[in-house]
Amino acid sequence: MTDPKTFYRELDALLATIRLEPSEGDLIPHVVDILEKTFAIPLNIQKGRIYEQRGQDFILTYPAGPHAEWKKSFSAESETIRLAALHRSYIYDQPELNQSFFNKPQQPAQQAAIWVHNQEEHWMIVFQLAAGWVREEVSLFLNAVRTSLNYRLFTDVIGGHLEQAVKIQKSLLPKQSPKIRGYDIYGHSEPAELVGGDFYDYHDYEDGSFSFSIGDASGHGIPAALLVRDVVIGLRMGLAKELRLIHTLQKLNSVIQRSTFSTNFVSLFIGEIESDGHLFYANAGHPAPILVTPKGHHELEATGITLGFLPEINISRSHIHIPRDSVLVMVTDGIIERQAENEEQYDARLQKSVMENRQKSAKKICDLIFEDAFIFGNRTKWKDDATVVVIKRLND
Repeated sequence: MTDPKTFYRELDALLATIRLEPSEGDLIPHVVDILEKTFAIPLNIQKGRIYEQRGQDFILTYPAGPHAEWKKSFSAESETIRLAALHRSYIYDQPELNQSFFNKPQQPAQQAAIWVHNQEEHWMIVFQLAAGWVREEVSLFLNAVRTSLNYRLFTDVIGGHLEQAVKIQKSLLPKQSPKIRGYDIYGHSEPAELVGGDFYDYHDYEDGSFSFSIGDASGHGIPAALLVRDVVIGLRMGLAKELRLIHTLQKLNSVIQRSTFSTNFVSLFIGEIESDGHLFYANAGHPAPILVTPKGHHELEATGITLGFLPEINISRSHIHIPRDSVLVMVTDGIIERQAENEEQYDARLQKSVMENRQKSAKKICDLIFEDAFIFGNRTKWKDDATVVVIKRLND
């Protein structure tokens, strides 16, 4: 073995490569190539090969091309594969198993294998051990490589799933605010993680009325995002069929109740505004939206419990008129529960912020609420998903 400091420096560089190397389907062959070039002499390893599981067999996929010396496949039930899978890192001491790697009978050199996998795929990486190899050094080295490769392979799969979840959630949020005559509308959502449990949506009708919703699935991250997907799709289907608000919410409650996600409670405010400003709404346990008018303000309190708590729910529809030159502001817990250093929550400041800025555009009001809440929380990272939707009824 070479100088220990040099060896461990090279090993650390290899493990960093495994962690950071761009993955384009050739990560494992690339790592095997580096192993041979860097560690063939200090560890006396050589002739790296990769067997990839395809159905009930493990097929030699690296090096590419014909190789008369090496066996081209193993049955997944063979003793050679079984021992590698069982021990994860295995040095073959049995002559007959060392022979199993070769096509022709011979006095075989000893072989060592590591077992790497993600949630769906399995590989066996094999090296031939040359004269002078040391069991403890080879075992330590192969285990370090195996652990790092497995972590990377699992991370890539999880990252792919997370990337899909991000795309799904972005596709569910409105790409732009609806253009409704006599109204100025804007919404924005800021997840605490890459994906979150907040959502909002709009739906306009041919008679000039429109509906909207804002909601918050308990928790955040992928489980909450998956539940949000089901809720938003359910809402869109119900509203597209012009079903009654209460019937739509009762159907959604059943969907959430049957959910197998670890998060299965959803607060939701849903409303329909007619062209003359009449708002019909239902509030299923959501933080009360604030309606600021030229004559004062109102809070639109809950008309029922949060969806998902009970198999059957009693929820009612309520009504309020939105005069011209009024603004309706809806938020989620991430805004009102944001804390200052003294643990004071932002909800006490929200109403004041809306009243002071109600003459500004819907987008500006939304942006100012986010900015003010962010500063209020000492500019720290959002601990919960945060969403704001602003609907202004204009003067003209």
